[in-house]
Amino acid sequence: MTFQDLNLLQNIQHALSDEGYTFPTPIQQQAIPIILQGTDLVGCAQTGTGKTAAFAIPILNTLHRIVGSAQKRKNIRTLVVTPTRELAIQIGESFDTYGKYTNVRQITIFGGVSQVPQVDQLKKGVDILIATPGRLLDLNKQGFIDLDHLHYLVLDEADLMLDMGFINDVKKIIKLTPSNRQTLLFSATMPIAIREIADSYLTKPKYVSVTPISSTAETVEQKIYFVGKENKRKLLYHLIRNENLNNLLVFTRTKHGADNVVKALKKNGINAEAIHGDKSQTARQRVLESFKNKEISVLVATDIAARGIDIESLPYVLNFDLPNIPETYVHRIGRTGRAGNGGISISFCGKEEEPYWKDIQKLVKVNVKVIKDHPYLWNTDEENAVIEPEKKDYRNVTKQSPSRKSDASKKNKKRWY
Repeated sequence: MTFQDLNLLQNIQHALSDEGYTFPTPIQQQAIPIILQGTDLVGCAQTGTGKTAAFAIPILNTLHRIVGSAQKRKNIRTLVVTPTRELAIQIGESFDTYGKYTNVRQITIFGGVSQVPQVDQLKKGVDILIATPGRLLDLNKQGFIDLDHLHYLVLDEADLMLDMGFINDVKKIIKLTPSNRQTLLFSATMPIAIREIADSYLTKPKYVSVTPISSTAETVEQKIYFVGKENKRKLLYHLIRNENLNNLLVFTRTKHGADNVVKALKKNGINAEAIHGDKSQTARQRVLESFKNKEISVLVATDIAARGIDIESLPYVLNFDLPNIPETYVHRIGRTGRAGNGGISISFCGKEEEPYWKDIQKLVKVNVKVIKDHPYLWNTDEENAVIEPEKKDYRNVTKQSPSRKSDASKKNKKRWY
């Protein structure tokens, strides 16, 4: 199947051709015809599967016919609700790209910045509104948002909105929309709470699912390093220097952890920056653009902040902290190996994270390469575990066999793999 087979308007086809799009992805093949038919949809698809285009293309195709000329008064016909600023901006860019030959007008609104420019644009009239829940409800309460003419309601990354505590806001937003709307819900996972929303607020929806959450990209080479918690920063620096890791995305579990990793890397001359919820919107966008432009070699991020990061040909992803939710691991490593490109996923696992790793292995069901030849392999013998990489060249050192270890070492627990 090609995009030509979907019978889209020439305005849309032209924009897709400009982007070099010929063949729709699996989620696009399934979702676009359903949306064009006017049927409610529940899509289970991870970031990186072409999900945004799966709803943006058919929406633009329909709205171009409805809105008519550029001079016609604009009413909000489509509302896309998404949990983070980064995702909202990314979706807005996609609508701009696919709709550049149409008269459809869109804006993106989110908190953390002045509402004045957003309100000014709303007063001029827009066809598509992309918003985070808090700012949307705030501007609606102030009377700046009218959803009475809404045709499409898109709930994107629904499971992340649940994780971030937005689910009640989402329910409030749904109640503000007309009952005859067409509702499209997308989620990487389908927990019970998301299924309940689908059952309660969607009308006879069709379900489509691609790339099951247990699967990981075949083009991603996965590696695991077992390392003491206290040596993770040293191992990270060691790998960046010895493996020449550039354009590296690093995941930490907490915002504080992200800042500490960046501080340690900068101290060692590595150009690194962090992106997380405590950063201002301006700072987050500046850092993200710098990373995309390869002005920053290492970007350290928390899961929520990184959910909206979409970078072409990202070569490396590193799990500094293993996630306690196995599905999160799949989301993380899915940042690399996109669109047929190769990628490498590196994970650090401390002794206390062993249960997390076992759960991840049960989910992904692939053999991950264990890297034992590094100076910080986990060992209760701290003298062996804590060695600065620059003090010794380990590349040509042959490991001692267990039988030749000292008696003192034998009394300790054996090396953990």
